[in-house]
Amino acid sequence: MTEKATFGAGCFWGVESAFRKMKGVVSTQVGYAGGSFKNPTYEDVCTDGTGHAEVIQVEYDPAQVSYEELLELFWRIHDPTTPNRQGPDIGTQYRSAVFYHSQEQKAAAEVSKEKLQKSGRYKKPVVTEITPASEFYRAEEYHQQYFEKRGMISH
Repeated sequence: MTEKATFGAGCFWGVESAFRKMKGVVSTQVGYAGGSFKNPTYEDVCTDGTGHAEVIQVEYDPAQVSYEELLELFWRIHDPTTPNRQGPDIGTQYRSAVFYHSQEQKAAAEVSKEKLQKSGRYKKPVVTEITPASEFYRAEEYHQQYFEKRGMISH
């Protein structure tokens, strides 16, 4: 039996590529979540007016990988201290976010965030939002597995 996890960590291309390499991840898809606009397109989300974040939805096998391990990768692959920004990408769609699918995921995300904040790894506060999973809108096909389709390697 698989479970879902949804994360926003900046541009979804590299985030998806990183999660696809993780043992226990059954499938991934990129899309938009956390906004109020129905059926947004990439162009809609890029206006910074829909409220959506670029997200990855991960289907994983909890017998092979724990939600906590997914969170560890999430924290490692982006800067959770920059509100509405990752590197050169600026806007609310690039915010750091955990969209939880259960109370267990919410609790794990909160504990993990607090642990990261106390670790001293970052001098600035961790601003990652932890909110209930909202409707997920799958991104256009050309965004799915973007790096793999183009023979690019993510960092």
